[in-house]
Amino acid sequence: MIALARVPELWRRIDVTLRYLPAGLLLLAGSLMPALHSYGTQLGGLPARPFDVLAVVAVALQCLPLAGLGRWPVLCLALVSLGFAVDQLRGYHSLAGTALAIALLGVGFHLERHRRGTVLAFSAAYVLLAVALFVLGSGAESPAGFVLFYLCLALAWGIGVRQRSIRAAETERRRRVAEDTRTAERTRIARELHDVVTHHVTAMVVQAEAGRYLSAAPDRLDQSLTAITDTGRRAITDLRHLLDLLNPGHGTETRTPPAGRLLTLVEQTRQAGQPVEFTEEGTPAESTGTADLVAYRVVQEALTNALKHAHGSRTSVRVRHGGREITVEVSTDGSGTRAGSPGGGGKGLAGLRERVDVLGGDFSADRRTGGGFVVRARIPAGSPS
Repeated sequence: MIALARVPELWRRIDVTLRYLPAGLLLLAGSLMPALHSYGTQLGGLPARPFDVLAVVAVALQCLPLAGLGRWPVLCLALVSLGFAVDQLRGYHSLAGTALAIALLGVGFHLERHRRGTVLAFSAAYVLLAVALFVLGSGAESPAGFVLFYLCLALAWGIGVRQRSIRAAETERRRRVAEDTRTAERTRIARELHDVVTHHVTAMVVQAEAGRYLSAAPDRLDQSLTAITDTGRRAITDLRHLLDLLNPGHGTETRTPPAGRLLTLVEQTRQAGQPVEFTEEGTPAESTGTADLVAYRVVQEALTNALKHAHGSRTSVRVRHGGREITVEVSTDGSGTRAGSPGGGGKGLAGLRERVDVLGGDFSADRRTGGGFVVRARIPAGSPS
């Protein structure tokens, strides 16, 4: 059985031409059945009249226009109202009179412009019909009856307007969700660009600066230029990987750096002139989600800051893989040249803190008492992407 909560969704998926057609055909068939003649709406107290050709026309005018209610609501309401007037003034009292309430509900839901004018025009037409029925019926129907019937019609209109408001609110909610999703994706891409570009470019700048002073040592100069070339190639590879993430057909399995990338990252930093001690304990879990990627980014950002702000200082990297979490600690003693704040502009560390927080972990980046700084992160493993 279809859940009631899915009924509005299924209703929206149906073409507007088909939404009201079944109701119109059902009313048409029921109104033409002889056993159901004169069992419909009775307004004005006029005596019942046997069905004739004009009765069939009145029934058709009330039922068939419902098929176009979603596309031409005002026209359909006018035709249904005309058929209803003929039905009541002639005393047929057919089941097709129910179509007027359905038409008002549909107009309240679909009409986008001239809503107030439509309400005023319909109300004026109803008043004229009520007066005519009151006169022809010699007061058989009290004014309270006409008012009550009008309130029932107004209720049908109000239900349609309410549903229209709900639909508009849902559309706005979906628009906001889509906008928030796009913003989050832009932020994620910006973080990836910062992590990839900043680290590699910083390493290349440091190596290039060192090369300026190695003209008297061709062998060391060649090593420095080779390191710059290798770093540039790695930067291109990482950028291509990041651009692949923008491909809609790109899977999530390549988002995590392959095994051994941490060691490669440390070796690259060493080539840039930064003494790094690297320790990795434990065995990575079979399913770490994005935890290992975040751990990689933490080490990458910390080493980049060490190159920028404490070049030449001793740096220690410790990564421990536990059953449920990955812990990372990168410390620099700060005794090298340009030793200073670990954060620079602060965007990289702030982005890392947000990443770790999303996975439910802990992140800190603080100065050390004796100089330098330390970055620590505890990242729960198995977190979803």
